[in-house]
Amino acid sequence: MATSHDHRLSPRLPHRAGSAPRTRVERTASDTAAGSPAIAAVRTTDIAVTGLRVLLGFVFLWAFLDKTFGLGYATASGKGWIDGGSPTKGFLSHVDVGPMAGTLRGWAGEPWAGWLFMLGLSAVGVALILGIGLRLAAGAGTAMMALMWIAEWPPAKHLDSGKATSSTNPFTDYHVIYAISLIVLAAVAVGSRLGLGARWARLPFVRDHRWLL
Repeated sequence: MATSHDHRLSPRLPHRAGSAPRTRVERTASDTAAGSPAIAAVRTTDIAVTGLRVLLGFVFLWAFLDKTFGLGYATASGKGWIDGGSPTKGFLSHVDVGPMAGTLRGWAGEPWAGWLFMLGLSAVGVALILGIGLRLAAGAGTAMMALMWIAEWPPAKHLDSGKATSSTNPFTDYHVIYAISLIVLAAVAVGSRLGLGARWARLPFVRDHRWLL
């Protein structure tokens, strides 16, 4: 017959079969980890990277919208793409310096150049804002920034006519910063939970073709 003393010595069964109750040390370690500085730092980094991704995406998407509808910023009202204006003629026709000056002037106003340029702006902008296809966006955006850098040709202090170019740095300008930012985002933000990247990465055709990440 079991005595009251036996009952006091008998171990308590866990509330759920197959699991043991956590000790005080285990509970403390788990609770500490949940609010640890390391976890907070990771979350802060995610937010910072997402902010960069969305803002950079808006730079590309806004350029597309302004050039399409002539919103009165870089493109005057009534001279948008939908009004018959060319998104490349104004810029490329004034390329007067650099190793590709003649070639780029020849592209000015060409329909194929306008379509490629506008498609690139819109696709890169949407991809960055949504957080999908960042590798493709980085490749396309970097190619665009490289061509625009060559068109402006920061190493030159003067145009062929002798007029100053107003270049303030022979190498690094905003085109280079944008390109490096795109590459960094493609390296660290693919599949980010702060956006549609994680859902995009789980799609069957994306799983089969990882370059679409």
